[in-house]
Amino acid sequence: MIKIYGQMMSRAPRCLWLLEEAGVPYQHVPVNQQAGEAQKPEFLAINPNGKVPALEDGDVKLFESMAINLYLGRKYGKDLWPASEADQARAIQWSFWGMTEIEPPLITILVQQMFTPDDQKMPDRIEDAKASLPRPLKVLEDHLKNRSYLLGDKFTVADLNLASIFMLVNYVKYDLSPYPNVQKWLGACLGRPALAKLTQS
Repeated sequence: MIKIYGQMMSRAPRCLWLLEEAGVPYQHVPVNQQAGEAQKPEFLAINPNGKVPALEDGDVKLFESMAINLYLGRKYGKDLWPASEADQARAIQWSFWGMTEIEPPLITILVQQMFTPDDQKMPDRIEDAKASLPRPLKVLEDHLKNRSYLLGDKFTVADLNLASIFMLVNYVKYDLSPYPNVQKWLGACLGRPALAKLTQS
């Protein structure tokens, strides 16, 4: 059986979400990185980086959540995996774009707002991070102008991967109202029954 290692307050839920969408049986193995559990020899044999999430699927061991999801999407995702090579490349494109353009500033805001002691907060970092978001958000807003999802009218692994990053928006209370197409797309993604099942379990 497929095993996903990592606690819910990590990037592991994006992998669990994909498996819920695909309807594939899996085992979620909580691994608390903050408590040092990812440094145990048995886990390092799966991910020598000592980080979560990680995947075991038979003889296949993978780390990095986006790589895990692209693997799972292609192998098990059925309708989640794009049919054409061009759209497969676009799914990879949007996954990497989210990791490089959207996630870093949102993580900076999250860390400063929620995990940094008051006497160590750096407001300038929050402002710089917020200032870096409008440009990529405009790119996404324009892209979604005449389509429901990233690759057209169907939800795919591209949407799941990018929407899993945009979940951070709710935590940091970033205002997406200037980007109605992004808001509509994100609402459709986060309203998926598979995600609701995961968050309610």
